[in-house]
Amino acid sequence: MRITAVTCVKNEGPFLLEWIAYNRLIGVTDFLFYSNDCSDGTDELLNALAQRGVVQHLANPAQGRNYQMEALKHARHQPIVAEADWVWIADVDEFLNIHVGDHRLPALIAAAGDVQAISVTFQFFANGGVERFEDQPVIAQFNHSHTPDLWNGSRAIEVKTLVRQDFPLQYYGAHRPFFPSKLPKESRPRWTDGSGRTVPHRFLVAAAQDWIRKYNAKGARQLATLNHYALRSLDSYLVKNDRGDVNREHRDFDLAYWQDRNDPAWEDRSIQRHLPALEAALRDMLADPEIAALHTRCVDKHRARCAELMTQPAYQTLRARLLATPTLPAAEVALLQELEAQA
Repeated sequence: MRITAVTCVKNEGPFLLEWIAYNRLIGVTDFLFYSNDCSDGTDELLNALAQRGVVQHLANPAQGRNYQMEALKHARHQPIVAEADWVWIADVDEFLNIHVGDHRLPALIAAAGDVQAISVTFQFFANGGVERFEDQPVIAQFNHSHTPDLWNGSRAIEVKTLVRQDFPLQYYGAHRPFFPSKLPKESRPRWTDGSGRTVPHRFLVAAAQDWIRKYNAKGARQLATLNHYALRSLDSYLVKNDRGDVNREHRDFDLAYWQDRNDPAWEDRSIQRHLPALEAALRDMLADPEIAALHTRCVDKHRARCAELMTQPAYQTLRARLLATPTLPAAEVALLQELEAQA
């Protein structure tokens, strides 16, 4: 079974090897990376990996603001995508955590049945008080998230989608594929959530903006969860804020983004079942002297950029404010403040 992962990156060098090694462990066979405007050695590391046949690396073709959508439009016509049995579109801070069988993609696909798309629901992992960047697997460092079925007071949580080659595709979206609106009902794709249940009709047909990339998360992760490590360490978050959004121009990460994803109410270490195999795979990759040197260069540049940012008053202030921000959703903080005022 050929499964191709497609992703866009900018200054993600320290995290590339883990993400590639992890996805290979769970059954991804091919990788298509698009990069743009990298200053930390991400592109050089990807080029070296491409020379070894580990990934395919292309410059992002976008001419304007929407890097990811332009890349996905381009990716559709690449043989590595067009000839795959399944396509998985995700970011480097997203790890598919499969709960069935041998915890690999073929087991998930088999459990879901004869379907053309499987949408897996996010679970946002908190920073957990980790301040300093460490060159260690992300999945080992961050173990707490919001309560799985509720995020920021909402039961509707975003998804990412595994797409089979025979999906009646109009175009790939970042969170889900789209089929033509005039497609006859009998030709609509067979599509499940991460529990093997048919996705809600309003999500299926993208009935409204609120239904395009999310639906009720309750009971939606029996077969798989999408662990999203959007914050990582405080150091890395500051560098991420400096970098901006890899997928959209002029989008910043701020206090609200941090607070929204920094709820540590739930402990979940289930993905760490893969740690021994992941650490062994990383050792194998780093046994290549050139790959090891390029990875170390990315790590050093990541640390150096954080140190440089800490010389700037604006980032000193941002760091202090992030540390002082409650690890509760803003709505809960407002409610507590209201209750205290009434007491």
